[in-house]
Amino acid sequence: MLKLFTLLSLSSLALFAAEGADKTLNMNAVIMFFIFIVGTMGITKWAASKTKSAEDFYTAGGGISGFQNGLAIAGDYMSAASFLGISGMIFLHGFDGMIYAIGFLVGWPIILFLMAEKLRNLGKFNFTDIAAYRLDEQKIRILAAFGSLTVVTFYLIAQMVGAGKLIELLFHIPYAWSVVIVGALMIIYVTFGGMLATTWVQIIKAVLLLGGVTIMAGLVLATTGINFSFANLAETAVNLHAKKDAILAPGSFVSDPVASISLGLALMLGTAGLPHILMRFFTVGNAKEARKSVVYATAFIGYFYLIIGVVGLGAVVFLLSPEGAVFFKDGVIDMKNIIGGNNMAAVHLSAAVGGDIFLGFIAAVSFATILAVVAGLTLAASNSIAHDLYAIVIRKGKATDAEEMKVSKRTVLVIGIVAILLGFAFENQNIAFMVGLAFALAASANFPILILSIYWSKLTTRGAFIGGFMGLITAVVLVVLSKTVWVDIFKFEQAIFPYTQPALFSIAVAFIGIWFFSITDKSARAEQDKAGFEAQQIRAETGIGADGAVDH
Repeated sequence: MLKLFTLLSLSSLALFAAEGADKTLNMNAVIMFFIFIVGTMGITKWAASKTKSAEDFYTAGGGISGFQNGLAIAGDYMSAASFLGISGMIFLHGFDGMIYAIGFLVGWPIILFLMAEKLRNLGKFNFTDIAAYRLDEQKIRILAAFGSLTVVTFYLIAQMVGAGKLIELLFHIPYAWSVVIVGALMIIYVTFGGMLATTWVQIIKAVLLLGGVTIMAGLVLATTGINFSFANLAETAVNLHAKKDAILAPGSFVSDPVASISLGLALMLGTAGLPHILMRFFTVGNAKEARKSVVYATAFIGYFYLIIGVVGLGAVVFLLSPEGAVFFKDGVIDMKNIIGGNNMAAVHLSAAVGGDIFLGFIAAVSFATILAVVAGLTLAASNSIAHDLYAIVIRKGKATDAEEMKVSKRTVLVIGIVAILLGFAFENQNIAFMVGLAFALAASANFPILILSIYWSKLTTRGAFIGGFMGLITAVVLVVLSKTVWVDIFKFEQAIFPYTQPALFSIAVAFIGIWFFSITDKSARAEQDKAGFEAQQIRAETGIGADGAVDH
């Protein structure tokens, strides 16, 4: 079955590639791309043979080391938004685009110091296990499932748009078909390989991406006139960019202080609420390895974001020079007319500094990046539906591993179709911006419940359930009423909500709602919730009772 699906997907790409041959198809890039697809499918086939149980499917059997998991987390986190989106933002708006890189990175110390060890000690398959440790399992899992699915949906949009534009650029095929092909590959990949395949492709992808951006940045800095001087690079970029000095000044992109604070909160707190990232802490053997994972991941991610600044400014220098006209429609240098949109700035830069072969490598790695992240997201979403809703809520914990995995794999198919449809709707959005919205939802729905369930003894089921849904609904409604959806998608003239980022408001609503409905809860269930805190705290700190507990 896997071979058949793979063959069909590759045949589709080859067919479209043949049709687009008259548009100067870049064969070197195409060959590199196919090599990668075949390679990942090989890993998936190997992983499928090793995946026998729900534990294997969701957590790779807990057999991943701290270093491997750190690389895999970095691979998961260095998504299309990080590579294509942030470099595209720096290309458009200047160094203000780095606010996303800084925000993405700042969230990791929170996870390291406040959550990593406790996550591993308290959970089994996903972060919902932690929130449900002492609270009413049924209600909490319903809430967490809705929160996770919403976050994953918005995150998926960004990845599908990035992948669609990349395939469109490489194969000269319509964007819509590009998104369909990506969706099909994603479904195959997750359905058959599970977490083991996802982990190893993320590790390989992380190494290739870190190597690729390092080489790209090195080639940019080695250019005559720049001579490995960041000051020279910045000066050249200022001279070529339409905004001139403004590209190095703060506020050109996020000028409103409310929007800036809202975005910063979303990126900082959202990291600790991303279901596909939190899932990774259950793939290691114990809490010690979980801590190691975060340390390694932070180091790799931090290095990557330093390099992205060079890549973004390098795109300005190379693409806005006279020689860069080939990367714009009709050969006219105009920021709005870059082939493939601003998300493709880094891909065009690879062609400018390294030629066709390097373009092929970066394109293949970019696609690998997207495919691995999409797989992790889809796995997290299917986990929420199959494990939380089906196995625990509907079947009351009586579902077998086989039944749970069957539901999970069917869910993957549904999520894949939804992702494809949303990829159509949000075609022209910057993918880093879309991920920023996903982070805002994670910070509003998942993070408050997770952090308070670990640290606040007075949290009750009623408080978590009502407050959590208040945060989630507020975030979704404000996103819909903002310019992103109300104007860009629905085509209304003016947005009802004046800011593009809802996090400042929705996070406040979530925390206040959880606090208020917890302290006013005088039910018997509330007393039970509070009484369970001490036992939870002991296990969280010591690991006693958790699988793979170690001496501290």
